Amino acid sequence: MGVSDLLTEAYDRLPDLVRAAVDGLTPEQLRWAPAPGANTIGWLVWHLTRVQDDHVADLMDTDQIWVSGDWAGRFGLTADPDDTGYGHSPAQVAAVRPESAQALIDYYEAVSGRTREFLAGLRPADLDRVVDEAWDPPVTLGVRLVSVAEDDLQHVGQASYVRGLTGVD
Repeated sequence: MGVSDLLTEAYDRLPDLVRAAVDGLTPEQLRWAPAPGANTIGWLVWHLTRVQDDHVADLMDTDQIWVSGDWAGRFGLTADPDDTGYGHSPAQVAAVRPESAQALIDYYEAVSGRTREFLAGLRPADLDRVVDEAWDPPVTLGVRLVSVAEDDLQHVGQASYVRGLTGVD
């Protein structure tokens, strides 16, 4: 198995997990928090998608999907490319208001499709390219891709857990 195939296998698990976390939920259920200040299902899935969109767009040196079309409007937000949810306050979490589960699924599928295209062309030597010198040691492409996958998997697991707390099957 090549590096492209391995990474694609990891990232290709996420769309079904995202769909399972949100499918059939109402906007109110997507916005429900299990405790004051806790993250909602809608915010968790929006955030994991924003992180992947932001980081992969940066790796590709292209615009984020978030700033094209009316993605932000479907979440009650503005198309701020710097807003990925990192460091959000409880009020900012509550401000992420997906119009539907389908809005989350559609946005994730758009981002996932672009990520898949990016991964398809990777060669082993590409993984050693430094993509962020702000860290010590500098972050390579391989480390960034693993970091995004790990972050996304954690957040989709959290969203699934919160879904379970809602009592919805």
